[in-house]
Amino acid sequence: MSPWGPLRERDPHAVEDMDRPDCDLQRLNRSYARFPVVNYLLSGWRRTYLERLRPILETRGSATVLDVGCGGGDVARSLARWAAKDGFELQVTGIDPDERAYGFAVQAPAVKGVSYRRAHTSELVAEGLAFDVVLSNHVLHHLNPEQLAGMLRDSEALSSGIVLHNDLKRSNLSYALFAAGFWPLGLGSFICGDGLISIARSYTAPELRNAAPARWTVEGNGPWHHFLVYRRDEPL
Repeated sequence: MSPWGPLRERDPHAVEDMDRPDCDLQRLNRSYARFPVVNYLLSGWRRTYLERLRPILETRGSATVLDVGCGGGDVARSLARWAAKDGFELQVTGIDPDERAYGFAVQAPAVKGVSYRRAHTSELVAEGLAFDVVLSNHVLHHLNPEQLAGMLRDSEALSSGIVLHNDLKRSNLSYALFAAGFWPLGLGSFICGDGLISIARSYTAPELRNAAPARWTVEGNGPWHHFLVYRRDEPL
């Protein structure tokens, strides 16, 4: 498929450089360091905090969050900072099986309420852990069907409230705009090249609905993302 051709179908076989075990560590760390800018501009986590997490905190005063595939940990740190600024207690656990991501996250400036583990969701399920909110950012498109099914099954087991898996919407427009607008962040990092591969690997809303179990729903999250959502309190 031409990089500028129609993205009618997912390209699940494309491999992002960051996922390669032998990728350049310096470029990888630069990528982690620049993710806060990408997520601030594109991923909508401030809006998600205000619309979905803060109401929980306003009702309960505190909450626990699991950030699955947390990478460098910037989403976890942002959520905890926003909650603290609003006077709430938010305990965020970021997990990632990649030792490079874990190493970057634990070396970042500490934020109260945030902790990290190098772990898979299955390990936390085996420990009997549960969290008020389970979430992820840009993880779903990395997974093959078996891995996706396992992550969703584990997410259901780990959540006592709601699951919010945030991922990219695949479209020609998002591909073109990302290439045009984010190439400066790609200098010396994997941001631009891997970002384009991420879009090509991502789901449209109908595809994501078809890939998920019946109790999961797809909900909008701004122009470039959607949520795959599971609510514990919904009836069978």
